[in-house]
Parts: sequence; C-alpha cells; structure tokens
Amino acid sequence: MSAQPPPAPAGRKLTWPWFLAVVVVYLAILQGLGALIGVDRGSGDSQFPTAESVVRNGVIPIGLSVLFGAGVVTWLGWWGSVLNYRVPVRRWVRFVPASMLVVAVLAVNYPNLADQPLPLVLALVAMTALVGIGEELMFRGIGVQVFKRAGLSEGKVALWSSVVFGAVHVSNAFGEGAQAVLQAVIVSTSGYFFYLCLRVGSTLLLPMLVHGLWDFSLISNAVGTDPKTSPGMILPIVLQVVLIVLVLVKRRTIEPPAARAGTGAPSAPPADRIADH
Repeated sequence: MSAQPPPAPAGRKLTWPWFLAVVVVYLAILQGLGALIGVDRGSGDSQFPTAESVVRNGVIPIGLSVLFGAGVVTWLGWWGSVLNYRVPVRRWVRFVPASMLVVAVLAVNYPNLADQPLPLVLALVAMTALVGIGEELMFRGIGVQVFKRAGLSEGKVALWSSVVFGAVHVSNAFGEGAQAVLQAVIVSTSGYFFYLCLRVGSTLLLPMLVHGLWDFSLISNAVGTDPKTSPGMILPIVLQVVLIVLVLVKRRTIEPPAARAGTGAPSAPPADRIADH
C-alpha cells in the first residue's frame, strides 16, 4: 500500500518573504512607537531609571507588538499549531530549558530590586513578561510555522527562525551602536535554545516562560537610578557558552530515532542529519 500524504496544515498560507514583511511591521511598532512616546533615560548607566521609563519605553510598545502578533496569528488561523508544536526530541535536550530557568532565577539582581520602588519592579515584571510572550509568538510561533510549512527540515527551521530573531536585534544599533551586531549573534544562539525549549515542552508557553524570566534576570541589573551589577550576572554568560558547546557536540542526537521511523519514510543518511543540524 502506498503511504498517504500528510494532511495540509490548517489556516492561511504565509510565505517567508511575507513573514519578513510582518517582522518589519512588528519592528516599526517597537521602534517607532518607542521613539514617539518614550522618555529620555538620562546620562546614567541605567536602562530604566524609573517606572515611567519602563512603561513608556517598554511596556506600551511591546504590549502593542504582542497585540499585533496575536492579530496576525488569528488572521492566519494558526493558533492550534502555534501554541502546540509536537516534534519530539531526546531526553538530554531537557537540560536546555531546565538550566536556563535555574540560572535565570539565580542571576536575578535581588539586592538591586530590593532598593527600587515597588511600581518600578512591577513594571519590569510586566515588560519582561511581554517580551517573552511577544518575541516567542513572533519567532518561535509564526516564524517556526512559516519555515516548517515551507517544507524545511527541523534543523533548518531552527536555523532560519533563529537567524531572523537575531537579525531583528540589529535594530538596537540605533540606540546602542556597533555592539548591537555582536548582540544579534548572541541573540541568534539564544533563539536556537528557545526553539529547543519549544520542542521539549511541545507548547509555546515554555519558551515564553524561559524567555521572560531570562530577560528579567538580565535587566534586573539595569534598573533604578544607580544600578549595581550583581556577581550572578556571570551565570547567564557561562551557561550560554556551555549550551553552545553542548549543542555543537550533540547536534546529531537531537532527533530521536523513532521520530523518523514513525513517519514511514526511510531514515536519512548520516550526511543529511549533519546538514540538518
């Protein structure tokens, strides 16, 4: 008996060039609205010296970008496949979200937050939660689905969704200069780790949680009028390096053998698997 072709994915079609156009609009909301309603951060080292700066420079533009992303998913009719991504991985990959969650909790600058007014801390919680929701919805939600529906292998889905995620952060060069390019490279690797979180959890909610908490721990060192960097800030840097090395070493063992066997298709040769990851 011949194998039946898989059913066509539900919802409208979105090609990758149109996805890039969606990303441009998403960026215009973040950068444009932030420029219109944002407040001057001053000449100090703090990114967010006051609750007002967090709300106007972060919460409002990021919140509207979340609404835009949700509107795109609704128009496409992709909520089911965006929120639930059931592509299994081997057990060792669980270390990625588990380690990121633990390090994020340990790296929070608790002394600096304790010195800040409660409205500032609550605004920071809201902003980083919205970052996790908005960026994961756009890149591990819409982006992953775009490349998956284009017929790419899981390795290439992870690669291109992460590259676009990193490239978007080059827009920060408008405010941060050339160091934003290095940030974009680092963010691309983080995007790959968030993709693995999606695979581990089989739901977009896990990378949203990991991403939001990760950003909260990092930005907790840059709030208030006189922020003091915590020694725990070294932990995310160390973990980033560890995860890069781990994934490079074990990239051929991300996919479980049963994942290919269960499709009824012949297993790919080793060279193909290397190319995928």
